[in-house]
Amino acid sequence: MRIMASVEECRAALAKLVTQFDEIDESDRAKHVVERTVSCRVPDLGVTFYGRLHHGGLDPFTELPPPNGKAADVKLTIVSDDLVALVDGELDLARALLGGRVKIDASFGDLLRLRRLI
Repeated sequence: MRIMASVEECRAALAKLVTQFDEIDESDRAKHVVERTVSCRVPDLGVTFYGRLHHGGLDPFTELPPPNGKAADVKLTIVSDDLVALVDGELDLARALLGGRVKIDASFGDLLRLRRLI
């Protein structure tokens, strides 16, 4: 039986992801990161978090959509408990993608860049 994580646990997981991203070597980020807006939709909680990826790192996620109203460049969809497990290293991203537990809507180039960073 799956247990649903709370909105607070998802916020904490995304904050941890931001910290983990900051630990990536700066030269690797410079090679593979282009500025992109990111959304993380958590359908079981009915919430979407928004962030921004850039050469300097990953901005903290908020629940406020970007002011320009433009759709995110990279869109993730994942249920709450899988989000927490993924960030905690208990769920492998490749397996989660293949098993349909994580959905990523992004350009092929963005997918390749993300793969190198995760």
